[in-house]
Formats: sequence, C-alpha cells, structure tokens
Amino acid sequence: MTDLFLLAALFLGYALVSGRTQGTWLTAPMVFATGGLVLGTGGLGLLTGTVSSEAMRVLTEAALVLVLFTDAVRIDLGALRREFRLPLRLLGIGMPVGIALGTAFAYGVLPGLGLVGGALLAAVLVPTDAALGTAVVSDRRLPVRVRQSLNVESGLNDGIALPAVVILSALAVTTEGAADSAAAWAGFAALQIGLGVLVGGAVGTLGGWVLTRVNAAGWVGATQRRLFPIALAALAYAGAETVSGNGFLAAFTAGLAFGVTGRDHRRYVHQFAEREGELFSMLTFTLFGAIVIGPLLGDIDWRVVAYAVLSLVVVRPLAVAAATLGARLRPATVLFLGWFGPRGLASVLFALMVAEQSGIEVGDRVLLVAGVTVLISVYAHGITAAPLARAFAGRARGFDPSAPEHQEMTEHHVRWPFPHRRSGR
Repeated sequence: MTDLFLLAALFLGYALVSGRTQGTWLTAPMVFATGGLVLGTGGLGLLTGTVSSEAMRVLTEAALVLVLFTDAVRIDLGALRREFRLPLRLLGIGMPVGIALGTAFAYGVLPGLGLVGGALLAAVLVPTDAALGTAVVSDRRLPVRVRQSLNVESGLNDGIALPAVVILSALAVTTEGAADSAAAWAGFAALQIGLGVLVGGAVGTLGGWVLTRVNAAGWVGATQRRLFPIALAALAYAGAETVSGNGFLAAFTAGLAFGVTGRDHRRYVHQFAEREGELFSMLTFTLFGAIVIGPLLGDIDWRVVAYAVLSLVVVRPLAVAAATLGARLRPATVLFLGWFGPRGLASVLFALMVAEQSGIEVGDRVLLVAGVTVLISVYAHGITAAPLARAFAGRARGFDPSAPEHQEMTEHHVRWPFPHRRSGR
C-alpha cells in the first residue's frame, strides 16, 4: 500500500502544478523519472521492487503492447504513401546505419558485450520517442515536413526495430550456448517473426472490418467502441503467443492493419492514448527511475556514460546525415533532425524484455547502458526541445518557400502528448 500511496501522491502533486510547467523546460518524463529515482531503491528506498518481479513483467508487457499498437494506429499509412520520402529515408537508411554505428561504438567502448551484444544494444536504442520532445512535433512554427517526419519516424521505428531485437536476442543466446543450437534458435526467431506478423495482420484486419460494419448497424455502444481497439491489441498479442509467435510484433502489425480497415475508428485509439495512455506512461517513467535505474546507479562507469553520450550526439546525427544525403535539406535541418531522436519508452521496454530473457548473459549490461542513455535523453531532449524548436523555426522562416523543408505533409497524432503549450497560435 505504501507504493500505491507514493505513486498516487506523485501523480496528484504533478497534476496540481502541470499548468504552471507548460511551456517551460520541465517535462512530465523528467518529473516522474526523477520522482522514481528519489523515492526508489537508489534514493530514499520507499518505492521498492525488482526488474524480475511478476508485477514488473506484466507492466512491461502491457506497456509495450500499448506503445506498439497505438504507435502503429496513429500513423496514417494512406497519407504516408504519398509523402514517404523523408520518413522512408530516416527509417530505411537511418535505422540500419544507426544500428551499424551503434554496434561499432559498443564493440570499442564496452568490452565484454561482444559483437552480437553490441548489435543487440544498438537495436534496443535505435527507436526514438517524439513524446520526450513534444514541443518539437507540436510547434506549428516549425516546417510541417520536419516535425511530422520526426513524428512518423517515432511512430514506426519501434515496430520496425523489434524483429532485429528478436533475432539478435536469439543470436545472443546461441553464442553463449551450444553451437548445435544455432539452427534451432534461427528457426525459433523466424517462427516468432512470421507468426507474429501473420496473426497480428489477421486480427487487425478482421477486427477493423468487423467493427466498421457492426458499428454501422448501430450495435456498438460508445464506451465499448473506444475500448474495442485496445482489446484487439491484447487479442493479437495473446493469439500470437499462443501459437509461438511474437506477441509484440503481432500488436504492432495489428495496429497497422486496424488503421487501414478500421480507419474511421482510429480516433478512439488516439483518445485512449491521450488519456489512459498518458497515465500509463507516467507510471512507467516512475518505475523506470525507481526500479530500473535506481538499483544500477552503483554500476555506472565512464564507459557506460561515454556510450550513452555517443549514442545521442554521434550515432544518431551521423545516421540522419547519411539518410538525408541527396535530399537537399539545409545543414541546420539535418542537425535539427539528428539531435531530436530522443530515446524513451520503447528502448526501456525492449531492454527490459532482453534482461528478462533467460540465457542472455549480457542482458543486464544492455539494460544498464540503455537505461542510462534514456535517462540522459529524458533530461537533454526535454530541456532543449522548446528553445531549439524556437531557434530552428526562426531559421526556417528564412528558407525559400520552395525549399524541401516547406513541402506539405499530413499531420499525424503524437504519442501520449504530455501537457505543453502549443506554440504558434
């Protein structure tokens, strides 16, 4: 009961001052991660628990299913097919380059991880979380193509990175186990990915189709209509796990499919993400500080911090620079896109998933480095989002109206938008 009391008090306290923090450098992820650090094992020791506990496992799985499904639904794939060039560059070129660079740095800076462990860490850290720098994707003074490209990238890269995390996790177990298990693990990874995609695609497609038609007949109540997509995500996850597929990949694929066949009902997923999803996010950041990072503070050394900084200020910018070659973007735009690749919920949840998997000896090390990277990102990107958005908006106003930055692009929803002041009104 003490844990519940502390969590409730933290949530209520923030709610009472949230209006005063709007438009400032203080963001909700910073508040709750700091609250978790102070109250948790590494601080006052009032908020307790372990990463391996059943409650933490359930929370991790539920949060990851919710993140992957809602991220997939909020991206309008129909519009994206017409406006794919810059997001496709960031996803199709930037992500592989980011994983390659992250692997190289991990191999050199973090001895003991090995090549496979370094690649696994890089894959865990390649997804971005636009919600950590909400001002960047919500400030309407910024060119819409720039902010929405970051938003779309954040919405899709966690699901795209997931197969890499699954495969590399299998390889990590194989390299630490018997050599003759390699074929078995390769088959297991292929089965997980294939069945995850098939089950998720089928559940999402059929679910969206059924909801659209049954709702048109007037059979669905308003409350149930809003909850239906979330239950669909759970069904996709559980269905895939039942047949030995990857439930998380199924949730992401179901979200993509539901966004197409249940297009008219996407707004209910957005409403859930903006209300219940925000509460879920605040809880996750609090437990991240209390249970994930707090107990590991004594294990942090200069190599961990060095890799975290390199991941944020070298790996991501270089990956974006490679992805935007030939796109005719201004250097200031490339730097802006390169900096605003915050690491957030997806990286934390992927790292927890790796750490909980038996047979991966480097799992705890991956969790430590990923956790420190996310913690630095929460503060660095939270503090710089509003001022750098204002500065770049001023610079962008001087660009020629025909510049690539000023091309039109559809507005997509933001993941779990924390309270902020909408600029440029």
